[in-house]
Amino acid sequence: MTSPKNPVGAHVPVAGGLATGGLKYAAEIGAEAVQVFVANPRGWALPEGRPAEDAALRDRTDVPVYVHAPYLVNFGSPSEDTLARSLATVRHSLTRGRAVGALGVVVHTGSAVGRPYDDAMAQIHEHVLPLLEEIPEDGPDLLLEPMAGQGAMLCAKVQDLGPFFDRLEHHPKLGVCFDTCHAFAAGHDLAAPGGVKETLDALVATVGEGRLKLVHANDSKDPCASAKDRHENIGAGRIGEPPFADLFRHPAAAGVPFIIETPGRAPEPHAKDITTLKRLRDRI
Repeated sequence: MTSPKNPVGAHVPVAGGLATGGLKYAAEIGAEAVQVFVANPRGWALPEGRPAEDAALRDRTDVPVYVHAPYLVNFGSPSEDTLARSLATVRHSLTRGRAVGALGVVVHTGSAVGRPYDDAMAQIHEHVLPLLEEIPEDGPDLLLEPMAGQGAMLCAKVQDLGPFFDRLEHHPKLGVCFDTCHAFAAGHDLAAPGGVKETLDALVATVGEGRLKLVHANDSKDPCASAKDRHENIGAGRIGEPPFADLFRHPAAAGVPFIIETPGRAPEPHAKDITTLKRLRDRI
């Protein structure tokens, strides 16, 4: 099977098993790539995998797979317990990601939680760099996902990725997951003429070429610079359809999978979002 130039897929539910449930839903909505949780996204439990399910997902080489780490992870936390749990959780996601053949593990960039920024970033250097060194050559990349700008977030604008890459010594297993809703909420006006080009140009200037590994394609319920992380279906929010076409056109996104995390629990809205993105992609 010939892979599309930008596989378009979705975060999929895994009830019934990663492969059984996830791939079935992916087929229903026309997804060409999938993102999954391998643990409770709002908990610290580290479940074991099911070898047969893992192998079934790993063997589907025509479907790029990504893992999203749980939301509680915060490498910048002043709490020793939260830091220890965060490191253990991401190690688990990386190990499970390798078992299912994932290309990347997405992790939120975290918050200083009231402590000085430099202290949080020093902690990231001390603890996350060794974690990166543990990833085998054939293991998934660790993909940093900037946030929407709320609270004491360590990274929201794409330029904020610079200190992360510097402190993590531009490790070869380090990449970026670019979330369109987060970027818009943080103040990158993707809906403005030239906004997508300006933003992705800044991303490349900050972290270098080839570091963008995944796009979370989400419209936004709220206006630019709202600092509100509320996703909307493609074309139904404040970003609109045309900027997603601009994303497909940008050289930094060449070959990069697009994953939707849009509202809706039934297949129909997700299938529609994927169809919309494919239409925009195929017109390029």
